[in-house]
Amino acid sequence: MFPTRVLRMQASRPFAFPAPKENHSAHTISQRLRTLKRVPPELIPLGLVLGVAVGAAIYSSTRKLMTDKTLRLYRNSPEDREH
Repeated sequence: MFPTRVLRMQASRPFAFPAPKENHSAHTISQRLRTLKRVPPELIPLGLVLGVAVGAAIYSSTRKLMTDKTLRLYRNSPEDREH
């Protein structure tokens, strides 16, 4: 008649799905380089432009902070305040 549940020869639930990967597993440099190959080629120019923009922003901010003579570096003392 109808096959019973035991005789259907199906994989049990724990083996039907792969085990989840650990979040904190170690990655070697070669594993990380292999993941770069999975990046779509359309995103590479976008990444380069963003990298240059972030680098330019860091450079200009650092240069402004180092060379600006009008930048107030210390708090005014209470004696210097006008009432």
